[in-house]
Order: sequence, then C-alpha cells, then structure tokens
Amino acid sequence: MSQQQPLISHLLELRTKLLRAIGSVLLVFICLVYWANDIYHYMATPLMQALPESSSMIATDVAAPFFAPFKLTLVLSFFVAVPYVLYQVWSFVAPGLYKHEKRLVVPLLASSTLLFYLGIAFAYYVVFPVVFGFFTSVAPEGVEVATDISSYLSFILKLFFAFGLAFEIPVAVVLLCWAGVTTPADLKAKRPYIVVGAFVIGMLLTPPDIISQTMLAIPMLILFEGGLIAARFYSKDNEDDESEDGEEQKESESQ
Repeated sequence: MSQQQPLISHLLELRTKLLRAIGSVLLVFICLVYWANDIYHYMATPLMQALPESSSMIATDVAAPFFAPFKLTLVLSFFVAVPYVLYQVWSFVAPGLYKHEKRLVVPLLASSTLLFYLGIAFAYYVVFPVVFGFFTSVAPEGVEVATDISSYLSFILKLFFAFGLAFEIPVAVVLLCWAGVTTPADLKAKRPYIVVGAFVIGMLLTPPDIISQTMLAIPMLILFEGGLIAARFYSKDNEDDESEDGEEQKESESQ
C-alpha cells in the first residue's frame, strides 16, 4: 500500500499538469477564435502576393471555409501556449533532477522554445515568398494557379514544423554531447559530412531549387556551429558539477 500511494500521487499530479496545459491552449484559442479568418488571411499573404492578379484561393470542400481557419487558430493557440506547457512539464520532472541537471534543462527549455519560434518566423518571412514565387512561376502555360485553402494550410503547417524542428539543432547537439553520445571534437571532425547532410535535408524540405535549399542549409550550419560552442560550455560545467558532487559525497561519507 505504501508503494502504491506515491504512484497514485504522481498520477494525480500528472493529470493536474496535463489539464493545466490543455486549459492554457483552450484559453488562448477562445481569445483568438474571433479573429480566425483574419489570422488565416495573414498566413495566406505570402501565397496571395505570389499569385497572378487574376487568381485567388479556392475552397473545394463545403466546410473548408469554416474548418481551415478554425484548425489554424487551434494550432496557433498551441504555439502561443508552448512556454506555459513546457513550464508544466518542467514543474513535473524538476523534483526528480539533480542540481546540475536542473542547471542544464532550464536554459535548454527556454532556448528550444525561442529557436522553434525563430524557425517558424524564418519560414514565414524568408522561405515562403521564395517557395511560392517558385511554384507559381513554373506553372505550365494555360494552367491557372488556384490553391485550395485546406491544402495550403496542410502545406504551411508541415513547413512550420519542419523549420521549427530544424532550428532545434543546437539543443540536439548539446544534449548529445551532455549525454556522452558524442563530443564536440568528434562533431568537428565530421563537419564535412554534416555540411552535406544539411543540404540533403534542405533538398527534402524545400522545393527543388538551389535558392531555397541554401536558405535552409546555411541557417542549419550556423546553428550547428552555435551548438558546438554551447556543448563545449555545458561539458565544462558538467565536469565542475560532477567534481563538486564528488567532494560533497566524500564529505558526507567522512562524517
């Protein structure tokens, strides 16, 4: 019975954290749903600017004019509530972490959130105008470009998540080095392969033109170099923390 009680208390705490996280997303959604059509229009601006003057977006489904802005607003609500959701995750796992692990996780959570937002902003303001300009310019003669609003929403959400995750490279590098999977020196030695991999990822995530591939590959390489610097910094801190923990353990054993 004594063993079941901590498990039940942890499950109740986990349920509370999940309800708070879901509630924060719903609260933001309620605040934004009134401007759902305006939000969709803003997200569709890069495509609308690239379309010919005689073209416009269309809705092939009867319910698409309602559900497309609704879905976009719900996803945007999650993006806005991400800091609070991560805070709930942190408050749940923090009691089980060591002091040096807490010092590592807090900056990583903050930086990962900021990098994800930067990836989305980079995709919207830099990549989208180039991508949609390329797609509309290669349309065969006699073909009128009229994009469905649901298809456009699915396309931009995929790119948002792709660029948001691609901008998490520094966090991934730090975690790999901190976990002992690799070291900054090993990653530096494999830099030529990483450069090729960055351009391959850029080729897979962007249209088949060298401009958009380079627009994704170059930021990824810059972020990789930043991750190497941060990994070296965290590795040094971890060694200091481990030495401090070892000294504290020795003192406790002597007492």
